[in-house]
Amino acid sequence: MRRLLIASLILSAVAGPAAAETRYLAYDASDRVTQALTRGVTLEADRSLLGAISVRRIISTSNRGAADIRRGGPDAVRRALPAGATQTSVYAIASEGDGRGLTRALCPGSEEAWLVLGRVQLGRPLVAQAVGRWPDGAFRHCVTLSYNWRGEWATPPASSSGDDSSAPVGR
Repeated sequence: MRRLLIASLILSAVAGPAAAETRYLAYDASDRVTQALTRGVTLEADRSLLGAISVRRIISTSNRGAADIRRGGPDAVRRALPAGATQTSVYAIASEGDGRGLTRALCPGSEEAWLVLGRVQLGRPLVAQAVGRWPDGAFRHCVTLSYNWRGEWATPPASSSGDDSSAPVGR
């Protein structure tokens, strides 16, 4: 019994990272505010063996840029959300590369920004709340972004062409 338990633990430790798979989930802007800021996005996400989806990068579907995001942030981010917001997963927008531009676009004047997402599910709309931290230390809600499910890319969207006419693989 003990050997079986040890073998199971070793197998799960080795299979855990291998079981996660990278997915590219595409969304189109569903309102004018979102359209003006992002047009559409593709989320580079990991899907665990149990089906949970964790986002690690946000890519402009129109190939304008990509920003790394990492899970976590201060509790003040959630407290800054508007009344009735149901999103709970906080992601910090990296300040390197295109993350700085994304922060400026979503929260002009802020020093840092976070995206707060609801549960990411295939085939479902997505709502993201942007929250920024200003030089005075205050956390403020910046914008609500609303997206309609577009589909899933088989590979990441190409970054060299300037159009978004290619369609993702449907699911």
